Amino acid sequence: MKRLGKAMLALLTALALYLAIAAGWAAASFDDLLARWPQDAAQAALSPRQTDILLRIEDPTFYTHHGLSLAEGQGVATISSALAREFFLEGPRLDGASGMLQAVYRRVFDCCKRIDFGRDTMALVLDARLPKERQLAMYVQSVYMGRHNGPQVRGLAGAARAYFNKPLAQLSNAETAGLVAMIKAPNDYHPVREPAAHALRLARVQAVLDGSCRPSGWFDTGYVHCAAPK
Repeated sequence: MKRLGKAMLALLTALALYLAIAAGWAAASFDDLLARWPQDAAQAALSPRQTDILLRIEDPTFYTHHGLSLAEGQGVATISSALAREFFLEGPRLDGASGMLQAVYRRVFDCCKRIDFGRDTMALVLDARLPKERQLAMYVQSVYMGRHNGPQVRGLAGAARAYFNKPLAQLSNAETAGLVAMIKAPNDYHPVREPAAHALRLARVQAVLDGSCRPSGWFDTGYVHCAAPK
């Protein structure tokens, strides 16, 4: 028992050190990464109703949490933590020692996506440094939306053009919900290649949006108990 206790203490100490280094690196790298982030906020603008549709499904407590959340239907990621992954790990590449640490954290995340507390620590740093509206605009600009005719589709504006052939601002509520329904697994719920799976996912999302069904707990982001298309 003593050996087990010492091993647990050593593991917790190592984890705390890892998270402290991750937080320090994220804070030190933030300004450099923000300066390198592509500026395209105009195409990332959502209407109030579009914003409500996105947040109801992807991050119900976005405006009140500090980067992480345990809200019903939230799962393991918030918009802040998803953006932190893109911003710190998958976006602009850093040089020197900061770049080396970035590569290490990227490998850790690739290995342990669902239990990477480093990414979650970075989400806390990002939320403390970046206003919510800027976070939302950057997420809408960068979120992965599957592949269409070969290339990756990034951002809701790009997805509106790819899948509906119209600007994001001209999407109906149902079309916006169709894009939001994809975010959980864009290639599995692809409206062109997987129309049946997309239709089923969209019906479940619509049931949550109209209040006829609720997530059955924190980890329920699939809504499998909700309505199926008729």
